[in-house]
Amino acid sequence: MAQDLLQKYRMSSVLIKLIVINAIVFFVFYLGAFIFRLNEADLKSWFVLPLQTWDFLYKPWTFFSYAFLHSGFWHIFWNMLILYWFGNIVLNLFKERTLLTLYLLGGVAGGALTILAFNLFPAFNDFTVGNLQGASAAVFAIMVFIATYTPNAEMRVFMFNIKLWQIAAFFVLKDLIALPASDNAGGLMAHMGGAIFGYTYAKQLAKGNNIGAGFERLMDSLVSYFSPRKKRPFKKVHRNPQGPRQSSAKAKESKDEQQKKIDAILDKIGKSGYDSLSKAEKDFLFKAGNDSN
Repeated sequence: MAQDLLQKYRMSSVLIKLIVINAIVFFVFYLGAFIFRLNEADLKSWFVLPLQTWDFLYKPWTFFSYAFLHSGFWHIFWNMLILYWFGNIVLNLFKERTLLTLYLLGGVAGGALTILAFNLFPAFNDFTVGNLQGASAAVFAIMVFIATYTPNAEMRVFMFNIKLWQIAAFFVLKDLIALPASDNAGGLMAHMGGAIFGYTYAKQLAKGNNIGAGFERLMDSLVSYFSPRKKRPFKKVHRNPQGPRQSSAKAKESKDEQQKKIDAILDKIGKSGYDSLSKAEKDFLFKAGNDSN
C-alpha cells in the first residue's frame, strides 16, 4: 500500500506534489504538537517567516518554508483549492518548472514585501508585528500570473463563466480594501507581494523575458547535484549518412515550426480564451507541454 502511494506520488504532476507536501506538513505539525504536548507556534518557530527587523537574516530558509505552513484547516483548504484550480490552467500552457518557480518565488516576493512594509512604512506602526505563514502569497502569484497572461480565459464558478482577470481583480481589490482595518495585515501584504510578482512575471514572459530562468537553472543544478549518478551503458554509435550538420539543421527547423504553432495558439488563448481552441489545438498544446517537461 505504502509503495503504491509512493509510486503514485512520484508519477504525479508538480501541482499534486505541492498539495501533498502542504498537507503532510500541516498534519506533521498539528499531530506533533498534540502528541508531544507542545505549543504549535513554538514548534513552527524555526519555519515561519519573522517580520521583525533583521530577525530573518539568521533564518533565511524561512522565506521558502513559511509558504508550506498553515494555521488551521480552512486556511490550508482554501489555499490548496485555489492552487489546484489555477495551477491546472498554468500546467495546460507551461512547463511544470514554471509553476514551481511561481510558487516558490511568489512566496519569497510576498514575504519580502511584508517585511519591507512592516519595517519601513509608518502606516504599519500600529499593527502587531508577528510571523508570516501560509501559501497565500504563492497562490496569489499563480492566480494573477495566469489571469494576466490569458485574461479572457474563463473559469466555471457555480453556474457562471467568469473571466480569469475578473476573478484575480476581485481577490486583489478585496484584500486592498480590507487592509487598513484588518488584523491580518501581514497576510494581506504578502498577497500583494505575490500578486505583483505574478503580474510582472506574466508581462515579461509575454515580451519574451523569462525573469525566473536563473532560478530555474539553480533548481536544476540542485536537483542534479543531489541525484544519484547512474553509469550509462555502452552504446554503439552509427554514422549518420546525412551528416551531423544536416541532421541538426532539420531538428532545429522542426523545433522552430513547433514553437511558432505554440505561439499562435497562445495568442489565440490571450484574445479569445482557452475554450476557443479546437480539440486538435488543445491536444497539441498538451502534448507539447508534456514533451518539454
